[in-house]
Amino acid sequence: MKGRNDKPHIGIFGRRNNGKSSLINAITGQEVAIVDATAGTTTDPVRKSIEIFGIGPCIIIDTAGIDDEGTVGAKRIQKSLEVLKTIDLAILVITEYEVGIPERQLMEQFRQFELPYLIVNNKCDLSTPREMEVDGFKVLNISTKTHNGIDEMLQEIVRIMPESAYRTRSLLGDLINEGDEVLLVTPIDTEAPEGRLILPQVQAIRDILDNEAVAIVLKEDKVTAYLQNHRAPKLVVTDSQAFQKVEKSVPENIPLTGFSVVLAHQKGEFGAYLKGTPKLRDLRDGDRILMLESCTHLTSCEDIGRVKLPRLIRKFTGKELQFDFVSGLNQIPDIQQYAMVIQCGGCMVTRKQLKERLRPAIEAGIPVSNYGMTLAYVNGIFDRAVKPFA
Repeated sequence: MKGRNDKPHIGIFGRRNNGKSSLINAITGQEVAIVDATAGTTTDPVRKSIEIFGIGPCIIIDTAGIDDEGTVGAKRIQKSLEVLKTIDLAILVITEYEVGIPERQLMEQFRQFELPYLIVNNKCDLSTPREMEVDGFKVLNISTKTHNGIDEMLQEIVRIMPESAYRTRSLLGDLINEGDEVLLVTPIDTEAPEGRLILPQVQAIRDILDNEAVAIVLKEDKVTAYLQNHRAPKLVVTDSQAFQKVEKSVPENIPLTGFSVVLAHQKGEFGAYLKGTPKLRDLRDGDRILMLESCTHLTSCEDIGRVKLPRLIRKFTGKELQFDFVSGLNQIPDIQQYAMVIQCGGCMVTRKQLKERLRPAIEAGIPVSNYGMTLAYVNGIFDRAVKPFA
């Protein structure tokens, strides 16, 4: 069964003053990006959430001109090119049917990142449009001033957008059936957001409902009493930080896993995690470990990635280890310096973004794991936590 919508990311690229910012304003129907006759108005990528019929929620990203000049201009171009790692589809904006070296170089980058893309000719007099193809691609004529051609462009976006970019596999659909009861163990500590659940827990509840099953949500100290007084659930999913306590309360005959493990199976590099996680035993004194957080948040004394996991890993290995932390989608430092990379669950990013995030480490042969699978391993229940997905 297919799962919830991810938000596919669409990047808009082109030379300065080709109307990229006007295009994002035309698509969204809002003055999102600054439009000015001065070349180079857009400096950093601008993001806007929109709804595209046929796909659903999307993120549109406006970028700086690929022909920017000077030292600062080169940095702007680099920022624009970094967007390629995070998007699912690209739009190349040209004017006066001009496709030169900058456009050709960008199209080659699209191909290297396996990105579907379309080319639109902006500022076009649609009363006498030219028909044009570039490398077999029909160039779409649009006018952001009159909005002519925008609907046709959106239809083309829907046509070429990979379905995998916006409709992921179900979190739990492979494990549960209609009417099954799923026990969700959700500790409430200082890391829990005030007045609400964390995103993976919310996603799991929605996925269970989408599969016509029953979600039962309780805290870790209520598990034993619940199991004593009710029929056994089809599956127990716990916050990874409570693995050790919950594992003792759940009989072996009831499948048990963690929210982060579920996310790893849905859109992480699950095979690489299975192979890489046991490498925790091979860490040596002085090794550096890179901790990747896909979102940015305020940290506390109970922060899982920056406090608890490093402490548990040092205790488990008995080694003096060094930890570096990179949040959001910030650039990763020299990957070769790390003995291991540990990624968070990735609930805030797309499958494409998570895959590109881990690609350098995997290609370099560096072991990778994620928070939940690491917690399961150091608590001695790794095999049980991944068994539901075997």
